[in-house]
Amino acid sequence: MDAMQKMTEGMIKENKPKFEVGDTVRVSVRIKEGDKERIQAFEGTVIAKKHGGIAETFTVRRTSYGVGVERVFPINSPFVEKVEVIRRGKVRRAKLFYLRERTGKAAKVKARI
Repeated sequence: MDAMQKMTEGMIKENKPKFEVGDTVRVSVRIKEGDKERIQAFEGTVIAKKHGGIAETFTVRRTSYGVGVERVFPINSPFVEKVEVIRRGKVRRAKLFYLRERTGKAAKVKARI
């Protein structure tokens, strides 16, 4: 085992959240404001998962006051407190970037039964 593997071993989370692209998730993020810390929820549809291992990220999209907001979260980040799956989505592709052009009901993902 080389030095890079040993270094990244402790950084990877053991209990990774189980979710797929198309799922609606609530991500609890720890935010530092001055010397205080609080947890903020970001809820939306997972439109992409990238990379693997230590650099694994996922992109969550939601519409806030009529404006599309996307946020990329590293899965292994200590600031990502937890990821709750609210609704499972049924999709047929790995990246849902086509949702960016859609608004309202057209931007909905079918539920997996």
